[in-house]
Amino acid sequence: MIYSTATVPVNPEGETRLSRAQVWAGLELKARDAREFLPFGLCTRCEVVEESTTHFVRDATIAGADLREIITLEPQTKVTFFQATGPREGAIVNELIDDDAGELQLRFYCYLGLRGKEPNGPEEQAEQAQFDSDKGYRSALLSTLKRTRDLVAEGRL
Repeated sequence: MIYSTATVPVNPEGETRLSRAQVWAGLELKARDAREFLPFGLCTRCEVVEESTTHFVRDATIAGADLREIITLEPQTKVTFFQATGPREGAIVNELIDDDAGELQLRFYCYLGLRGKEPNGPEEQAEQAQFDSDKGYRSALLSTLKRTRDLVAEGRL
């Protein structure tokens, strides 16, 4: 199994401050269409195909892999991506939390397996190393916050 976590401050010194509502709007937009938030060309398709009062379903192609995710939103707090089909199974979570000093933080965590691969085998170990690297989910959190700041500056959030 793959377990990874990362937490970054939403408002580090020197950056334009974002409110919880602004970050939440960015997270919700990213959940509905990841193309604007991922590096150019990484996500080539992302569309909501079903919606209910408790969740929505999106089909996407990310890094060449087709996947379906069931996504739940806990307003102003948490987005959970359940991997229904695709190379991974499990859950990925983006969560807004306040640290002990009351500062807003964006936290990522996941618990995943690779479908059809040996548990803790070489493929999962490589994926674990990627998630925990400088180019893993910590950088994804930072790029999500950067894109959210850009959208706020453009008046789109």
